[in-house]
Amino acid sequence: MLKAAVSDDVRALHESLLTLDSHIDIPWPDRDDAFLDTAGRCVDFPKMRRGHLAAGCFVAYIAQDSVDADGHAAAQAQTLEMLAAIDRMQGERNGLKARVCDTVDKMEDAFREGVLVVMPGVENGYGMGDDIGMLARFRALGARYVTLTHNGHNALADSGQPSRKLGDPEARHGGLSALGRAAIAEMNRLGMVVDVSHTSRDTMLQAVEVSATPVAATHACVRALCDHPRNLDDAQLDALKASGGVIQITAVGGFLRPRAELGSRRATVADYMDHLDYVVRRIGPEHVGISSDFDGGGELDGWRNAGESLSLTAELVSRGYDRSEIEAFWGGNFRRVLRAAERAATAA
Repeated sequence: MLKAAVSDDVRALHESLLTLDSHIDIPWPDRDDAFLDTAGRCVDFPKMRRGHLAAGCFVAYIAQDSVDADGHAAAQAQTLEMLAAIDRMQGERNGLKARVCDTVDKMEDAFREGVLVVMPGVENGYGMGDDIGMLARFRALGARYVTLTHNGHNALADSGQPSRKLGDPEARHGGLSALGRAAIAEMNRLGMVVDVSHTSRDTMLQAVEVSATPVAATHACVRALCDHPRNLDDAQLDALKASGGVIQITAVGGFLRPRAELGSRRATVADYMDHLDYVVRRIGPEHVGISSDFDGGGELDGWRNAGESLSLTAELVSRGYDRSEIEAFWGGNFRRVLRAAERAATAA
């Protein structure tokens, strides 16, 4: 619940926006019905409607495992199964309408019709294994981005958090592998956005150079405010700006404030907006946006689930941002990056 009353003007502003959350996990292997308000789940369609969250990027998250033929086969099968499950998150039930949209035009059409938007993505390039042909299969199931790595190095690239359980060295490829570079070229061809969340610093900076279209960090924070390997430092933010890309601030407390500062408290919407403010000051309001990582670890005091999304708009207004900036943060900047990928694919 909001801690203070929100003015009618702020509420009207929020409800007029095409609000988009660029990173939401789906329950797995459970398959909860997204049309039902499910206890313990941060995002479902009733909560999205209640919080006026118009669109969400729902991801097929694949945990890193062994980089070998068996591991790749299992990851490929699970990714396809999860994308198929996301594709089924549409229709009309319980007074709610939802639609899977794989382009910005389709998303904007659905918004004008009052239909909730589901946009698929893939978290962890491990899901393609060592077969670039899998990317076209992901795209055919609607996926609009692939996060190059998760926690642990894969065949494409080095992660920002090597997996000690899997025996990872600090770096395996020195950033991108040859396969990773080829995968980025294929993603560019297919109109998929390259997501540099979770990658090592070298991987991220190389991805910016290799990609023909702007890259995104769909769920990341600022290293200057919280020294965590998942976060982007100033040089990375500058490179992101040069690429025309965007960092979508994520609602994971451990990436927003050092754990020693948080103590027993949960990170707040104010903590979250401190990171957004920093990016605005460093590289401008055109290069930052909003994500939650709900149902994947994201949760704030004031933004515990999709139903409380108004609290972010209220905080942005209180910090002096105008309508055009708030609209950009709530998905406009991310839609620009998606469109750039679409144009490149059309021209190819």
